[in-house]
Amino acid sequence: MKLPIDLKAVIEAATDIESARNTPVSVSVLIDDSAPGDVAAHVRSAFVGAGAHARVTVGYFVGPAFSPYEGDDMAVIVAGFSEEVGRRAAEIRAAGVPVMVVTSMPRLVADMAVAYGNPIPEGDLVAPEGVEGCEADGDAACESGEVAGANAQSPEILDAPIPIDAAAAAALDCRMGEWVVAACREKRLALALSFPFVRRPLSLEAVSATSLQNAGIGLVLFIPGADMPLMTLNQAKMLLQIAAAYGEPMSVARVKELAAIVGGAFACRSVARQVAGAVPAIGCAVKAGVGYAGTKAMGLAAVEYFERGGNIAGLAGVVSTATAKATQIAGDVAATPAGARVLSTVKTAVRQGAASVLKKTE
Repeated sequence: MKLPIDLKAVIEAATDIESARNTPVSVSVLIDDSAPGDVAAHVRSAFVGAGAHARVTVGYFVGPAFSPYEGDDMAVIVAGFSEEVGRRAAEIRAAGVPVMVVTSMPRLVADMAVAYGNPIPEGDLVAPEGVEGCEADGDAACESGEVAGANAQSPEILDAPIPIDAAAAAALDCRMGEWVVAACREKRLALALSFPFVRRPLSLEAVSATSLQNAGIGLVLFIPGADMPLMTLNQAKMLLQIAAAYGEPMSVARVKELAAIVGGAFACRSVARQVAGAVPAIGCAVKAGVGYAGTKAMGLAAVEYFERGGNIAGLAGVVSTATAKATQIAGDVAATPAGARVLSTVKTAVRQGAASVLKKTE
């Protein structure tokens, strides 16, 4: 069977993992002595056991003055009640090093930093509160609603430290990983290979971006069949990115896995064509919806598979099953009047961002 993608090019896209494995990364962790012990312990453990190419320096507010290593890729401050937090974060940023301020008392730490004249940028303040970011990407650990950060609903409680129980720890890992992915884009794969908490957020970003890209492709390409190779290539690149984040390289020996991805793309295309024929007025929106649903199901299945310790050998079966189910459900829904209205909304939303979406092929 001739595959409608350049397998060699796609496989070569995954070789960056070998480069990332050998890329040195450097992180400084500065702990406020007044920080709650559970959050300080959790952050320390998140950076323990790094790979051979990772350099982690731990310092404290007491004792000799602490400054980031000149080659640092990022810094972390574990904040407590100290008035020094904002100032030290500002000094690290001024040195050109992105700094994440981790706390279980987000409002108090933010207010103190403002009061002492060194406000912390909102995006740099990381806490185990809320569930929206993880929930949107299917993070089961955060979907339970048991995250201790749910205390954020009560302003009175927010002044007290959020206990770092299992659910809050999972939410905090999610937040820290998201920060690393956003702030350290050039070395985020190398950081993911060194620090496990970065892997899931990095993978979920690839899933979200690729799903939107395939929705845009399904919406704006009107040449019959032209969308299939592009969607397939996108799905292949997404799975390579996910596998790389978990340290699982793709090689020529895994062509069968890529063939399964192509099979999933054929399934997406087949369902979309059938439903578009039944509801011609919204045909493009149907393709967009099915492309989005199938790609996202494929990606989330791959993330969960690797999270549970799976390897590249069994990836094909996992993603093909997930894609088949998702595309069939999407097709069934699209054929209903309610589904038609939903897809019309999708059509409007995706069309507005289609131009920018199609430019993002990473």
